[in-house]
Amino acid sequence: MTSSSFSINNTSVQAFSLKNPLPYEDYVRFQEKSRENRRESILFLEHPLTITGGINYNIDNLLRNEDFLSEHGISLQYIKRGGDYTAHEPGQIVTYIHLDLKKREISISEFLDGVLESAIYSTKKVWDLDLVKNPHAPGLYLSNSPTRKILSMGVLFKSWFTSYGIALNVSNDFSAFQCIHPCGQDWKSMISVSQLGLPSGEDKKKEWIQTFQSKFLENLKPIRDKIST
Repeated sequence: MTSSSFSINNTSVQAFSLKNPLPYEDYVRFQEKSRENRRESILFLEHPLTITGGINYNIDNLLRNEDFLSEHGISLQYIKRGGDYTAHEPGQIVTYIHLDLKKREISISEFLDGVLESAIYSTKKVWDLDLVKNPHAPGLYLSNSPTRKILSMGVLFKSWFTSYGIALNVSNDFSAFQCIHPCGQDWKSMISVSQLGLPSGEDKKKEWIQTFQSKFLENLKPIRDKIST
């Protein structure tokens, strides 16, 4: 694991990039502790094969039973983030952001826009790939094929503190996605950087992480100093 600390906007935001896949339940505990301590950070990581169901999950979108998933090494987790089923696989860049929106006076919509705009900027800079938002569905899609989804999003806002985040498909094989209708869609609508014939090695992933990190923190609204009267 590598880490860096950014002392900006009157506070310090820790950024961590994990080398080894992190079991999903370990992250759940981490985000709960972060909220309890109001400790801001950004995590960049991968998970082992995992399917997660958010608070709006529809059981009809789970295409395989738990025995099948277990036999194929796929963990099934039900969590409190928004959204339906999604999958995590090695080869994704998963970005989890933990921010105190109350102290920063950031609205939920401002936070979501900031995350997605930073991802759009970073993907364009690293791969010259244009992505767009869909007002009717979360995530990011190819601008020249707006039904093809390359980035998933699911965030929890609790006590005005954020957790969970986004997952960019870079070189993952979609073996877990084939077991669900991700966010109610056909899994074949998902696409990755490597499927587009673009370079998807570790150097490109590292470049995307560094670009996203810099862009997001650069635009982050500062914490205002309270003035005593």
